Amino acid sequence: MKENLKNRFDGLIFDLDGTLWDSTISVAKAWQAAKEEVDYVNINITPEMVAGIAGMTYDAIYDTLFPELDSLRREEFKILCAKKELEELDKNGGVLYPHLEETLKYLSNTYKLFVVSNCQSGYIEIFLKYSKLSQYFTGHACYGTKSQPKAENIKDVVNDYGLKAPVYVGDTKGDYESSKKAGVPFIFAAYGFGNVEGDIVATIRNFADLKLLL
Repeated sequence: MKENLKNRFDGLIFDLDGTLWDSTISVAKAWQAAKEEVDYVNINITPEMVAGIAGMTYDAIYDTLFPELDSLRREEFKILCAKKELEELDKNGGVLYPHLEETLKYLSNTYKLFVVSNCQSGYIEIFLKYSKLSQYFTGHACYGTKSQPKAENIKDVVNDYGLKAPVYVGDTKGDYESSKKAGVPFIFAAYGFGNVEGDIVATIRNFADLKLLL
């Protein structure tokens, strides 16, 4: 962590995967189930593979993992995976990071809290339902809503909710670059999936560090 940042911000915008929870096991299980229903995907989907594409937009994930598929099959498989993913997460969820609720409760007394993720539509809602933490968040936005880059979704949240001094909390280089494009300071969640070097305001080693920092 860096210096004390209390009273510096009015809104905290969080990434989801690798920042608030780890859903790689459930997502890999869902995509593997989708793979078993088609005859044109030959690789097995693992949690490590899912972790490796964390932070990418939902469309870019399939371009990266399945470049051998033509556009029609890739789109068909993406739709099937998306369906299986939401079903699996609705049933089994992901792993919430330690001290998540107590930290969000503490932060929500001072700041407006938001989630902005590159996930598909419905994914954030399932996280909020599974975690039972919706009462702490003011709003959220995702790639699946408008198919626009994370930087634009961050800007939309800032503008829609009238934030004057927001900060973004994320765990990947893509998160950092998006926050920078949006003109929003960045806090790096080092316990997540990525590695970030650059102009960051702080690094946290676990989620509860935010209580000390903010």
